[in-house]
Amino acid sequence: MQIQPAIFRLSKRMALSIALLTMTSMPLKAETPSTLAPALFAYVGTYNPNGEGVYLFKVDGQSGALSRVKVVSTLPNAAQLDLDAAGKTLYVASEVDNYNGSQHGVLAAYAVNRTDGSLTLLNQQDAQGKNPVHMALTPKQNYLLAANYGSGSVASFPLAEDGSLQSAVSIRQSTGPVGAERPEAAAIGSFTASGHDSPHAHMIASDPSGKFVFSTDLGLDRIYQWRFDQSTGSLMPNTPPFIKASSAGAGPRHFVFHPNGKYVYLINEESSTLTLYHFDHATGTLHEQQTVSSLPKNYQGTSFASGLALSHDGRFLYVANRLHNSIAQFAIGAQGKLSWVEETWTRGDYPRSIVIEPQGRYIYALNQRSDNITQFAIDKHSGKLKFIDGYTGLGSPSQMVFLR
Repeated sequence: MQIQPAIFRLSKRMALSIALLTMTSMPLKAETPSTLAPALFAYVGTYNPNGEGVYLFKVDGQSGALSRVKVVSTLPNAAQLDLDAAGKTLYVASEVDNYNGSQHGVLAAYAVNRTDGSLTLLNQQDAQGKNPVHMALTPKQNYLLAANYGSGSVASFPLAEDGSLQSAVSIRQSTGPVGAERPEAAAIGSFTASGHDSPHAHMIASDPSGKFVFSTDLGLDRIYQWRFDQSTGSLMPNTPPFIKASSAGAGPRHFVFHPNGKYVYLINEESSTLTLYHFDHATGTLHEQQTVSSLPKNYQGTSFASGLALSHDGRFLYVANRLHNSIAQFAIGAQGKLSWVEETWTRGDYPRSIVIEPQGRYIYALNQRSDNITQFAIDKHSGKLKFIDGYTGLGSPSQMVFLR
């Protein structure tokens, strides 16, 4: 009878010790770095009036969910972004045509606070053309290339040591006959006719070596080929200086290099077609290999292709279709050849661009007309997309870049 209280007290002490051990060990396990991916910041450029400029978002390290932090730039129509590799400078293109009383747009450089994502304006430069719609840093990160849609010009800008923009050192203006009014390769019933009225430079970017540069002109149905002087920033016509689009009225828009550097994939906006080119490293020229539709086989009607995104392993290519409001998935096979996999509804209207987050787990569609960003998980084996009920409301989103 006298033993029972002693046993009871011993059991109680043991239970308390176990409870304390459990309580103290659980937080340590939850905070172990191997179980949590670090949070990221993302910048999203938007169009006025629904959008107010450039927005800063926090990106959950596990779920990829976006949480709005604040507006970090109120530059009007700040729809195009590029971030340097070190994450120190954000470049913003304002798609206007009235900078400082001129008929040009403006490019701005911002210093990035890596702790909280805030921006400090370094300087601005005349874009040397109307409505700059695309920018790209060269591989050495010492020049910024810009394409001006409204005027059909492209330009290169040297960068100072602090990342600020210097005046353009090379400006090239497209000239020539405009492309066909109607795209011959478009779907039956298509009424796409957006830009075959004058030169419209839509994208400019370097090859991985930095020796060559390509720019698209939607209005002239051309892909320009440039030799690039990495010491002076000069854009010099290659031989030949341009190649024609894959079909009349196709409207070449955006392109992306495969990770192996051998293949280039280009989306044609008005025909909604996707063209594979082989890249000649010696001459810096493109050679057409294959063209496929970015739309399902039986689709009929109007649609405008827009963005491209390559899976990090180079096995899959994703294409955004506006009006059809889908993301088309293609598998990349031998010699870079494309084969259709499936389509996924964007759950929004008019996807301006699509982007894959740095770890390759999620893809986001920036739906301009429905004022939202939608999120999809990427299956690591099949590359297929699954909507995860991830809506982020934002006025007229255009482009997103990640601060790693």
